[in-house]
Amino acid sequence: MSKDIRIQRLSGAALIQYIPELARLRIEVFRDFPYLYDGDYEYEKKYLQTYIDCPDSVIVLAFDGDAIIGASTAIPLKYETDEVKKPFVDHRYDPEQVFYCGESVLNTAYRGLGIGVKFFEQREAHAADLGGFRHITFCCVERPADHPRRPADYVPLDAFWNKRGYFKHPELKTTYTWKDLDDETETPKPMTFWLREDRA
Repeated sequence: MSKDIRIQRLSGAALIQYIPELARLRIEVFRDFPYLYDGDYEYEKKYLQTYIDCPDSVIVLAFDGDAIIGASTAIPLKYETDEVKKPFVDHRYDPEQVFYCGESVLNTAYRGLGIGVKFFEQREAHAADLGGFRHITFCCVERPADHPRRPADYVPLDAFWNKRGYFKHPELKTTYTWKDLDDETETPKPMTFWLREDRA
């Protein structure tokens, strides 16, 4: 990474000053495939408020100088919504022992520099600092292979996630609802969880 790029872990009120930039970045990055998210600034601010209010949450920020160029969120599963917790409860995981990685967003100009690895390392370190977690998880959207907006050169991140010890669990599924680009209304999207045993 460039010497000007720094990674910083923040929680709680320390995040407040960055909310506008984080909301903008999330909307920008999630417009791309596979999310195709037609973002809403007010929703983003409300979503990010969860991480300010939860004492055990974390947002990992990537800076180039003073500019935020990436961010990654995580929170103990017990603080998440029922739609996130339900697949784990149904399959007899204890939500108290699961740490949930929300998402990572990174400006396209900074990809391939190892920042994504740093995001995972910092979230995993935060889980280890809190202690008590047997599993770390995240979920991703499932899109059909013939989706009309799928870029010809699109490469899923499966190999990257496997290398970090995460494996797809098809039995752990939920749905999120948002408005795709070009759509008139919100529609439910299938989401599948990836899981690893905590090495901490």
